[in-house]
Amino acid sequence: MTRIYVPRDSSALALGADALAEAITNEAARRGIAVELVRNGSRGLLWLEPLVEVATPEGRIGYANVEVEDVAALFDSGFVDGGEHARRVGVVDEIPYLKKQQRLTFARIGLTDPLSIDDYVAHGGLEGLRRALQTDGDTACEALIESGLRGRGGAAFPAGIKWRTVRGAKAAQKYIVCNADEGDSGTFSDRLVMESDPYMLIEGMIIAGVVTGATVGYIYVRSEYPHSIATLEAAIARAREAGWLGDSVLSSAHRFELFVARGAGSYVCGEETAMLESLEGKRGIVRAKPPVPALAGLYGQPTVINNVITLASVPIIFARGAAFYKDFGMGRSRGTLPFQLAGNIKRGGLVELAFGVTLRELLDDFGGGTASGRPARAVQVGGPLGTYLPQSQWDIPMDYEAYAAIGAVIGHGGLVVHDDTSNLAELAQYAMHFCALESCGKCTPCRIGSTRGVEVIARIRDGDTSTRQVQLLRDLCDTMVSGSLCAMGGMTPYPVLSALDHFPEDFGLAADHPADHATKAAAA
Repeated sequence: MTRIYVPRDSSALALGADALAEAITNEAARRGIAVELVRNGSRGLLWLEPLVEVATPEGRIGYANVEVEDVAALFDSGFVDGGEHARRVGVVDEIPYLKKQQRLTFARIGLTDPLSIDDYVAHGGLEGLRRALQTDGDTACEALIESGLRGRGGAAFPAGIKWRTVRGAKAAQKYIVCNADEGDSGTFSDRLVMESDPYMLIEGMIIAGVVTGATVGYIYVRSEYPHSIATLEAAIARAREAGWLGDSVLSSAHRFELFVARGAGSYVCGEETAMLESLEGKRGIVRAKPPVPALAGLYGQPTVINNVITLASVPIIFARGAAFYKDFGMGRSRGTLPFQLAGNIKRGGLVELAFGVTLRELLDDFGGGTASGRPARAVQVGGPLGTYLPQSQWDIPMDYEAYAAIGAVIGHGGLVVHDDTSNLAELAQYAMHFCALESCGKCTPCRIGSTRGVEVIARIRDGDTSTRQVQLLRDLCDTMVSGSLCAMGGMTPYPVLSALDHFPEDFGLAADHPADHATKAAAA
């Protein structure tokens, strides 16, 4: 019996994967051909979706961008045996976009049925949890610190230090909270994990509970991800039946329960303390720190808060060891990061590589240039509040410290590409407008600063390019960076200042504008 794979993640579903799966099943039945249809996760090669794969002795043969109208012709060409067809892209594992990656966290996605526990275990699942159950908690925290794993949500705080803090806190109840409120533009790695390999996230959260002494976990998923929520809830139910969750995790003395919480639809709830407020049933408003959530988090109790990719990276670290994971990357940026290519890009999708790869390599070797065919002009890295990087900065290694040195952030690894028709002044004005819309309103620099920012940029774009006006914008940005309670207001100036610094002509400014001289002199 031939096994045929049709993906079930959101990107494929949006392109008709359900109807395609039904058409393949019906056509096989009509022809009397025995097939087993598996609804796998996405390989992350999103420009090829729906990507249908057929298991053959040669390997899994892929057929890209398949539509219902292609099904009969595919069967005519003998695609159940890997036959030639215009949609055929060959052995999927040999596609350069995939073959050149270093997939650690995403090693399983697209290979397995996301809800099959047997598939998960057959591909190395649970090895990390079993080792964690046999390891002293203090030793486990030190191993995580040694691995170099830092928070993949943007702040890049060492995960092991956060775990060690929660483990050492004295409390009757501790929590593990996964921040899956993936709201940054151009990001989808969290969604791919939840829809294509949910047990990896579940295992990572159980390990976190075992190591820190937490017994309850919540996955806070953005409300715009209904398929992720449904997949997680189904996977958690099966994990509970299999004995992973409950009063005795894998027949051990450890207890852990896990629940899915639907997000409140607010961008600012991606900030950890606003998320905690939302989880507690309150309005999502940022909390002042201290105390930090590791000591007083959910319901005032010690809480580990990590994002999806951080927790999903934990199982392989415990399964293969800290040294294995630390061997990838550079400097203080260890391991791999799933870079997400989006925007005006020919081959959009997920690329997992070790830290140190350059933006130019990602755009050219993987992305294949712009979808429009025009020259790429700028890339926004790190979400809607990330810096716009000009071509002169595309050869800097993707490393937390290297990017911080130029006033940029890697963030969640989202890359949004813009070609030479983009107006960076317009995009900078939108960044301020976005902040004004999404601000929780608690602090004045963010709430008022973003509104004034929209107005000042509008005046500059309307022709008032006086030194006074440009300096006012820079002073406003400085106030927001220095005075905002959280990254919402603190990072909104990043896209604004980078656009102003690198693309002054879009504001109607000369490259040697007096305000720029004053700012550069002050910085020096």
